[in-house]
Amino acid sequence: MVEDMRKFLFELLHRTDNLLGIVITDRDGVQLLKVFKDDAPDLGMRPAYLSTFGMATDQAGKLGMGKNNKMVCIYGNYQVVHFNKLPLVVTVIGTSTANTGLLMDLENEFSHIVSQLTHVVDGI
Repeated sequence: MVEDMRKFLFELLHRTDNLLGIVITDRDGVQLLKVFKDDAPDLGMRPAYLSTFGMATDQAGKLGMGKNNKMVCIYGNYQVVHFNKLPLVVTVIGTSTANTGLLMDLENEFSHIVSQLTHVVDGI
């Protein structure tokens, strides 16, 4: 099952322009699935970076505008889109020239994988 998920994410990675990596983690940044290209930034794949989304989304939730569903971070050479699928977080890393809207639309592509993993994580 996990290999099928990894294969699907790998195919998604290679058919999406300027996409460098996809990481599915728990709220604390513990990686469950990860696929990436060789030129993906190593720092963006580390648990210390990935776990900051949980803290940031908690703070954003205190603004009184409701639950934070997505967060887009744009850096000099990269952009990162985090999807809040609690208890999981999906992080998509692309180049700075990637189409941000296209990266955000990937949510529909991996929704079935996230739902399957959520059942596994909830059962633990």
